[in-house]
Amino acid sequence: MALRNKKRLRHNLIAYSLIAPFLAIFLLVFLYPTFKVIQLSFTNSPLIGDGEWVGLDNFRRLFADRLFYTSLYNNIYFVVLTVVPTTAIALGIALMVNRLKGRLQALILATFFLPYILPVSVVTEIWAWMLDVQFGVVQPAIEAVIGRSMPVFRNPQWVMPTIAVVTIWWTNGFNVLLFIAGLRNIPSELYEAAALDGATSRQQFMRVTWPLLWPVTTLVLTLQLILQLKLFDQVYLLSQGGPFNQSYVLLLMVYREAFQLNQGGYASAVALVLFVMIMVVSVLQFQLLRIGGRK
Repeated sequence: MALRNKKRLRHNLIAYSLIAPFLAIFLLVFLYPTFKVIQLSFTNSPLIGDGEWVGLDNFRRLFADRLFYTSLYNNIYFVVLTVVPTTAIALGIALMVNRLKGRLQALILATFFLPYILPVSVVTEIWAWMLDVQFGVVQPAIEAVIGRSMPVFRNPQWVMPTIAVVTIWWTNGFNVLLFIAGLRNIPSELYEAAALDGATSRQQFMRVTWPLLWPVTTLVLTLQLILQLKLFDQVYLLSQGGPFNQSYVLLLMVYREAFQLNQGGYASAVALVLFVMIMVVSVLQFQLLRIGGRK
């Protein structure tokens, strides 16, 4: 009995030593900052330093702030522009790439994945150059459609759709990889059986591929929702929230209040509202998609 207890204790110590680094990093990088943001959101503190307790004043001010509702609308608009379209595009690309074989498949897959490994500063610089109103290589195509060149990042109607296109081009490679992994996990015997039963390609997709790929689709949609609600880098580098706040988003509001206006308490309130919104919406979407996948 004593030997068994000693062995169990040794196994427990090994297990605790393995998870201890993760727990330490998790506490330091996530839980402590989260606690600090919650605490600061109820104070009038500057970015650095202590402030006085003001209770819910920051939230009352926030929900009366027109810029907050503008930013919230822009976040939701951007989600509509990106989440479903990028998932559908990634699925279509994955279905086409999955039909290829050997080195050609690897080359095409690498081509689609290459933008994802680029830093956002490089991505935005590439697109700012391509869309430059004077010498951008995309401007002739825009001119052919609307009849004139267009400074897209200074146009209220074009700025968010253009940033959405940049984001889809930049991030879609990872989604393609997820769908490719899902497609490779579908047994080929199912397609052979469906073909023997006379199923067409469309029927095979609807009855075999789509149901078995639904868990991956749910994952991609949830990851994209979280990612696009945290929109900041592309907007800051391409449009700075303009023109006329038409691309102003919640994280840009956090940056402005904290680093430009030195209002750490109010910025924390905005960040806390965004955190709660992301958590609630992503969990709700994931559960609804799981329920939909069971039907």
